[in-house]
Amino acid sequence: MKQLALTVIREEHAALAAMLRSLPLLLAEYRRSGHAPDFAVLRAMLFYVDEFPERLHHTKESELLFPALRAHGGEAVAVLDRLDRDHARGEASIRELEHALLAWEVLGEPRREAFEQAVQRYVDFYLEHMRLEETAVLPLAEQTLDADQWRALNEAFAANRDPLTGHDPQDVYKPLFRQILMKAPAPVGLGAPV
Repeated sequence: MKQLALTVIREEHAALAAMLRSLPLLLAEYRRSGHAPDFAVLRAMLFYVDEFPERLHHTKESELLFPALRAHGGEAVAVLDRLDRDHARGEASIRELEHALLAWEVLGEPRREAFEQAVQRYVDFYLEHMRLEETAVLPLAEQTLDADQWRALNEAFAANRDPLTGHDPQDVYKPLFRQILMKAPAPVGLGAPV
């Protein structure tokens, strides 16, 4: 039986992967064009990563999914420990990235390369994190969780309303997603090419 929680997790991973992969592409396009980046769009994109995956998605994985799997023991415990450590350092990592962006915006060109390198490290880290969840954790969940555990997970993840997965954003987030959608170039948004 297909579980809603797994569908939500996979959809959120796909949306986040698209957002993350677009950052280096966008930066490369700005570099090629010789134009200064739209710092407001870059800030909005990083804010999205902080608000949705870091605070909403990871919290439910670490507080609900991982403990249910950890109770089964076995080799998965080491993987779950690693993923929990990733989640724990996620907030600090996004803050460092936001700081590097601010440094580039305020201090100019000498800080561009540091930001670009930080973005690539973050994207590589995050894509690997999601790959590990999808190849090790989600299949284990499908094999081991019982109906009550699925009921709790499905209910919790059904409450996620990430607009990048097709849900209408809450009113408070509408300006954020309007900015990303209207100003960010494809594949993230509908904005003009750089």
